[in-house]
Amino acid sequence: MPNAIVLREFGPAENLVFEEVERPEPGPGQLRLRVSAIGANYHDVYVRTGLYRTLDLPGVPGIELVGVVDALGEGVTGPAPGTRVACVTGRYGCYAEEAVVPAELVLPMPDAISDEAAAAGMLKGLTAAMLLTEAYRVGAETTLLIHAGAGGVGQIVTRWAKALGATVISTVGSEAKARVAQACGADHVVLYREEDFVARVKEITGGRGVDVAYDSVGKDTFAGSLDCLAPLGHLVNFGQASGPVPPFEVSRLAAGSHTLLRPIIFHYLADPARRGPLFEMLLGAMEAGLVTPDVALSLPLSEAAEAHRALESRALAGAVILRP
Repeated sequence: MPNAIVLREFGPAENLVFEEVERPEPGPGQLRLRVSAIGANYHDVYVRTGLYRTLDLPGVPGIELVGVVDALGEGVTGPAPGTRVACVTGRYGCYAEEAVVPAELVLPMPDAISDEAAAAGMLKGLTAAMLLTEAYRVGAETTLLIHAGAGGVGQIVTRWAKALGATVISTVGSEAKARVAQACGADHVVLYREEDFVARVKEITGGRGVDVAYDSVGKDTFAGSLDCLAPLGHLVNFGQASGPVPPFEVSRLAAGSHTLLRPIIFHYLADPARRGPLFEMLLGAMEAGLVTPDVALSLPLSEAAEAHRALESRALAGAVILRP
């Protein structure tokens, strides 16, 4: 019988328990995979703590994996057994040695892309593609702000935006992370713990502000991100590592005719008209070297709790993966 991480109660990392489970059987439209690598993401932390009540308990968390197709459910014609695929799914179940996933959400992986790179880059790469095209179409005339620029998504957004010709302002929390952001091509790096990032952004942009601010930090940076926007600027809040954004008066957006978006990648992947282009963009970006996530920590699946503690420390510059 396979093993998996089971969460029975929302709470601390210790609630992630490694145990034997029933072998999952693929239903209609599903595939069963033998899992080879799992991406551990901050989304998983939100689920574990109960901030996101989207996993039925007891349940197996995890939304990103790489594996080999083992069995096809009713109505599924491919990929064939033995095919190596990556998958991002909002249905969870990825923290396991064997997992059942929707067939429509798997993407066959070229041999040149390793299990580790695919597991560390699928969700982050799709998120970056969504941020740079669907949430706001970044181009050569764009000046953007990316918080947590040394993080997994931040590194990809920076490299990809620079390839599109944009000007990138990155905020980071330490000198070591500043070097990571600079290596990714950021035009300006701001140590937000040592200087007022709003004042610095205004200085860099000659008082105008940025066209779009990408904010995955949440509570600690949200108000400042709004203040960084140029007239008609866009704030894209796609995470809340420092906590949920408090309620605010929508009339604040009127200061510059600003817009606010809170996107979730699963909603975009649920639309076939968007999913196909996002998959194509991701593979192209991987082949171009724009999605080459640095794996900061690789742990056995049984040590998922330690992986979550590392994520919550916000001390890592790179991805966290689990190996069954």
